[in-house]
Amino acid sequence: MKETMEKRYGLPTAICMVVGTVIGSGVFFKAQTVLEKTGGNMVLGILSWIITGLLMIICSAMFAVMATRYQKVSGVVDYAEATCGKGYGYIMAWFLVNIYYPAMTGVLAWVSARYFGEILGWGAADAQVMTLAALFLVGAYAMNAFSPKLAGKFQVSATVIKLIPICLMAVVGVIYGSVKGTLPENFATVADPGKGGMSGLFGGVVATVFAYEGWIVATSINAELKNPKKNLPIALVIGAFIVATAYVLYFVGVAGGATTAELIEKGAPTAFSNIFGNVGGKLLQICIVISCLGTLNGLLMATTRGMYAIAARNQGPNPKMFAQIDPSTNMTSNSAVWGLLVCCVWMVYFYGANLTEGWFGLFNFDSSELPIVTIYAMYIPMFIMWMAKEKDMGVFKRFILPAISIVACAFMVYAAVYAHGITPYQAAAAEGKFSFPVLFYLILFAAILIAGAFFYRRKEDPAE
Repeated sequence: MKETMEKRYGLPTAICMVVGTVIGSGVFFKAQTVLEKTGGNMVLGILSWIITGLLMIICSAMFAVMATRYQKVSGVVDYAEATCGKGYGYIMAWFLVNIYYPAMTGVLAWVSARYFGEILGWGAADAQVMTLAALFLVGAYAMNAFSPKLAGKFQVSATVIKLIPICLMAVVGVIYGSVKGTLPENFATVADPGKGGMSGLFGGVVATVFAYEGWIVATSINAELKNPKKNLPIALVIGAFIVATAYVLYFVGVAGGATTAELIEKGAPTAFSNIFGNVGGKLLQICIVISCLGTLNGLLMATTRGMYAIAARNQGPNPKMFAQIDPSTNMTSNSAVWGLLVCCVWMVYFYGANLTEGWFGLFNFDSSELPIVTIYAMYIPMFIMWMAKEKDMGVFKRFILPAISIVACAFMVYAAVYAHGITPYQAAAAEGKFSFPVLFYLILFAAILIAGAFFYRRKEDPAE
């Protein structure tokens, strides 16, 4: 008899996974980057957040429609398999478990430790920070591996806690800025008019793309979600809308706490300090730590289930072992161990490639963002095949929504290449050096997928 996972999570947990894994450190610091890119133009800044939020809502709506049709054990992998075949589903699963989830999880462990270390005066690359990052990673793993219900409750709690300062700034910041006159002044003046126009808007959108990433993680608990065909679509759409609204309101609230020139120079902590005093600055850092730990937990919830999603299809290395579910915790323990090990590898890589002078030569790239180059590209064939296969769907769900989603994905891919491939290359070329991070990331991506291909079985799963 094939083992199945307990239906332990309800709609609130699924919504909190979407909100919790998207809202992380980016919500606190991307406001500064957006203002830098737009030259302090508030209108362009708000449009940047809205445009990228709409792109996320469009893609999440497309996956919400897919969720009503396909259900197995791991959300997006199910969708890839149902639309493009078992081989493509395997490629997607192997990519998620060995690159996408663990790369970002390893970075989030470091980011959580970094922000906590700043409170204690530690440097970003100090040994204390890296040690704490390892402890955060192992602690999150232990909670997910030995008490998955506790991990779900922590996800809900972290999401609520991180939304408190965001909502507080959105309300108090607007009131404070209106009374002091800071907010209308910021809308009326532009710190650097030379950065306006379409180039400024596009730069702002590029800056916000990565702050919105992570919503797809919620599909990883598909097999453990109560009534997934109803709850997962609701969670994706509601969660995406909450995130987009929170980002826009927070951005406006921050602009009420300081001039755009101050925000460009010093960042969002200036607004918190102006409104709430020095205590507010420390509060912000504490909220950032909680926010990042919530994101870390959400990503690890997905990472620990990765090899199980592959093994449940009788694929990958030793599927019998990785498909085992611990009878006492009802958790995929062997899969969780694999996830932890891969996360550790990617965390060490991030440290060596980004926090030192570069251990890996041409293969130094930002592992926190470049997986986006491929994840959105991999959605496109799924949407195309959906249009070809789902003949009983209406015109909107079969053609219009997936077509719009393809455009959104293509834009996301271009934005990532623009930010990490073209811009760094031009800067390096001016110094007579060669630098094209996207190219060497894709080489490593291809190597990992080729390694996974050796474990792919073409025979049908006898248990199906």
